[in-house]
Formats: sequence, C-alpha cells, structure tokens
Amino acid sequence: MRYFHVDAFAQKPFTGNPAGVCPLESWPAAALMQQIAAENNLAETAFIVPRTDAAAEYDIRWFTPAVEIDLCGHATLASAHVLFTHLGLAETQVTFHSQSGPLRVAREADGRLTLDFPSRPPQELPTHPTGLTDALGATPLRVLASRDLLVTFNSEAEVRALKPDMARLAALEYVGVIATAPGTGELDFVSRFFGPRVGVPEDPVTGSAHSTLIPYWAEKLGKTELRARQISPRGGDLWCRLRGDRVDISGYAVTYAAGEIRVG
Repeated sequence: MRYFHVDAFAQKPFTGNPAGVCPLESWPAAALMQQIAAENNLAETAFIVPRTDAAAEYDIRWFTPAVEIDLCGHATLASAHVLFTHLGLAETQVTFHSQSGPLRVAREADGRLTLDFPSRPPQELPTHPTGLTDALGATPLRVLASRDLLVTFNSEAEVRALKPDMARLAALEYVGVIATAPGTGELDFVSRFFGPRVGVPEDPVTGSAHSTLIPYWAEKLGKTELRARQISPRGGDLWCRLRGDRVDISGYAVTYAAGEIRVG
C-alpha cells in the first residue's frame, strides 16, 4: 500500500499537522484501516479511492488512532497535496466525497491549497458542561457548541497557558474542545484543539475546527476574510473566508516521507 506522510498547514517540515495519506484502488476492511491509523499514530490517516465515473473525484475516509471521524481538514489538505504533487493530477481542483458531503480542494497559483468545507456555526450553551472548568484548569468567557465544544478567552496568553486534564476532557460529550481568543497584529484569532475522546490529546492544526471558528469570528469581528493561527507547539497558519453556509480554509503542505505500508 502506498503511503505518504505530509505536514499540512505548513511550509517546512516539523511544523503544521502531520497526516498519513494512503491512496487505494478499492476499500479494505475498516478494521484494517483503523489498525493502520493506530500504527501510524498520527492525528489522522486519510484513505482515498478514485471514483470511476468522474475525473478528479475521490471518496475519502479519516481515522484517528482510535476512531473513524466525520470530518478532517488537515488530512484532506494532505490528500490533495499528494494527488497534485506526487500522483500527477493535472486539474486545479479535486473533489472528495465524505461523510460530511462533497469537499473541494483548489490549488492556488501561489501553491496554497484551499479547502471548501461546510460552515458549522456554534450555538451558545445556557450552562457550562459539568466539569468543564476543572478539565480546562481555567474558566472561559463563553461556552458554545457545534460538533465540538468552543470555549473563548480574552487573550492569546490565556489560551497558550492552558494545561487541560485530558482524562476529564475525554469525559465530555463532544468530539473535541476548541479554545480560542482574539489574535494580535495580522492575526484575527488564535486557537488550540484538544481531542482526547477520539485519541488526539492536542491536535497541532485542526482544519475541521475552523468550520466552527470561522463563522464565530466572522460574526464577532464583522468581516468574512480572516487570518488565523493554531498555537500548538508545532503551530500552523490558516487563511479563512466565510461564504454563507460554506467556509474556505487555505494553507500550505509539504511532504515529509513517502514509501509503502506492508500489512500482509
């Protein structure tokens, strides 16, 4: 099985979010894909299979080391990078069909890749989930939710200082917890993402979280074009746009390794 290790939302190795990408001709058993993702031990491994009835269209599935998930940004970006850079895809756009519907990735003139993802605006929760403050080790300003829990703070420093209790976070009934605050300088906002419930204690750069972050900050700041940075230890930069019920999430990607997986 061909295998690529790509750093997504990165312009040089050892930054951004590493993803595994396995291009396939047909689907293996889901149990095998889960085993491969666990062995890779990256936040996500993506598996892609071409559709025979349309050019530049693929089915895609994503697995963390623990579970299959419904939406993943960085591994989708990495999959497009592999197709454009290593597998000879000549088109400037590729469509991935997923549990979350069709996801398009466009190759921009400057080398960036732009994800076309669903917008998932968060809704304010009337009360904080039980145990949230203890799990975070801090009290957020606001608590909202979409697929993930969104907690807001006054400053980047507060988000950087978070040292959450992962066992307590994993007990919350959400895929992940997004912590966010206003950015400074050219940055409109910053964030971190914690997903111990799905086997990812802290995700370096989380494209899918920006399906929630973009509509939140677009409304709060009164603008649709946004610059963002995920301030994990590896870090990653994102260019964002709100387009009604869709969001554009752009970033770079670099290949770290390419080879084969041997499973038999």
